[in-house]
Amino acid sequence: MKMTKAKSIIAALAVAAIVLPGCKKFLDINESPNSTTKANPEQILPSIEASVAHVTFNHFQTYGNFWSQYWTQRPNASQYRTIDAYSSGPSDFDRPWGILYANGLTDTDSLISLQHLPKFSQWSARAYILRAYAFMQLTDGFGDIPLTEALQGRGNRSPHYDPQAQVYDSIFLWIQKGIDLLDPANAYQPGAEDLLDNGEGWTAFAKTLKLRAYLRISGVDAPKAAAGIQALYASGATFLTENWQLNYVNVGGNQYPAWAEVVALQIRNQGASSTVMDKLKEWNDPRINSFFALSGGQFRSIPQGGFDNVPSTTAMSNPTAAMFGGATPGVFINAAESYFLQAEAALKGWGTGDAEALYEQGIRTSFAANGRSDAEATTYMTNQQVAWNSANVDTLQKRIITQKYFSMVNLQGYEAWTEWRRTHYPEFLIRSQASVLGPNSRPQRFIYPQSELTRNANFPGLQNIDVPVWWAKK
Repeated sequence: MKMTKAKSIIAALAVAAIVLPGCKKFLDINESPNSTTKANPEQILPSIEASVAHVTFNHFQTYGNFWSQYWTQRPNASQYRTIDAYSSGPSDFDRPWGILYANGLTDTDSLISLQHLPKFSQWSARAYILRAYAFMQLTDGFGDIPLTEALQGRGNRSPHYDPQAQVYDSIFLWIQKGIDLLDPANAYQPGAEDLLDNGEGWTAFAKTLKLRAYLRISGVDAPKAAAGIQALYASGATFLTENWQLNYVNVGGNQYPAWAEVVALQIRNQGASSTVMDKLKEWNDPRINSFFALSGGQFRSIPQGGFDNVPSTTAMSNPTAAMFGGATPGVFINAAESYFLQAEAALKGWGTGDAEALYEQGIRTSFAANGRSDAEATTYMTNQQVAWNSANVDTLQKRIITQKYFSMVNLQGYEAWTEWRRTHYPEFLIRSQASVLGPNSRPQRFIYPQSELTRNANFPGLQNIDVPVWWAKK
C-alpha cells in the first residue's frame, strides 16, 4: 500500500491532534459525541485510526517487543529497565488508556451515530471495526475493562468493569455490524482520509480480525470459537493477502510513534535480544539481515535483561531502519499472520483449506515481505524445526505459532507477546535476567492505570502482572 501525498497530510494532522494538546479541536470530548450536526466524518475517521495506531505502535509495541524478546535494554542506559525487569507500575499505563478511551473510542461513537444516514454509513462501518480492534487491544492487555458504561462522556466518571468474556462478545458483534454495513455500491465512500484501506477492502481486514479473535479464545471456549470460525467460513470469508497497515512518513509529526521517542531523546536505548537473535542464527534464517543491522560486521545481542551482567560498552545490533525508523509502517495485521491464522483454523478442523499449504504460504509471504527469495524460503522449510513433518497436532500448532512469531519481529511485538500468552509458544523464550518476579513468573497482563485507581469509584482492584487474563487461563 502506497501512501499518497493527501494521505500523508491527513495522517500528520491526525497524529498532531493526538500528541499536541493545542491541536485537538475535533477530538474535544466536551462536546457530545452523538451530535450529528457537528460531526465531520472526514476528520473523525483519520483521528480514530491515528489514535489507535499511536497506542499500538508506541506504548503497546514497546512493551510487546521487550516481552516477546525481540528487544532488550542496552547496558549503558536505563529507560526500559522496568519493562525488562517486569516491574512496571500503574502510572506507566495512564497515557495509552486515556488516548484509546478519551480519543479513539469516544470518536467511534460520533461515526456510529450516523449509520442510519446513507451518506455516512461507510464511515460508520469502519468505526465499528476500529472500535472492535481498539477494545481487543485493551482487553488483551488489561483483561476485564470498562465497556458498557465506558463511552458515556463526562456523565459517568466511574464506569463498572465488564468481564473479558463479555468484552469479546461485543468485539464479535461490532465486527459483524461493520461487515454488514460495508457496501462498495454506496455512492458515498471515504477517500484519502481513510489511512488504512490497502486496496483489498475493509471486509478482508474485518474477517481476518474476526478469525484472530475467535482463535484468541479457543483455549478457554473451544465450542464458541469453533462455531464462530465455521460460520465465518460459511459466509464466504476472504482474508488478507497483504499487510493491513498505516504508512508513516519520516517528517514532522507523521513519524512512526515509537521512533518519535528515539528522535526526542536522541538516543537508542533498545537493542537486539539474544533470545530471537540466537534462534535466527541457529536456524540459518536469512531474514536476520532484514530484521537487524550489523554491529562491527556482526549480529550482536545480549541475553534478555542482561544489561547489568555485561560491560556498559557492549555492542548490540539495532533493528534495521525499515523495521524501526521514522517511515516504519504500523502493521495492524500482516499478510503472513493471515495465512498462519488460516492454517491454525484448518489444523483444528474449523476452517477450510490445507493447513500445511497455508502454513508454508505464511512462511513464503514473510520471506517475500522481508526481501528474501522463494528459494530461500524453500530451503528454510527443510529445517527439521520448521518443516511440516509431524502427525501430532500439538507439534504442528507449535510450528504455526513459532513461525508467526518470526513473521512479527520488531513490527508486531504486542501481538507476538499476546500469542505467547495464549499458546506458550515459542518455547525458547526465557525469564528476563532482570526479573523481579518469582522464578516461574512472566508478564501476563498490563497493570491497570493510576487514573483508574484514583478516580474510578468502581475500580475492581489491581491485578498482579503475572496473573493470566481470561483467555490465557488453562
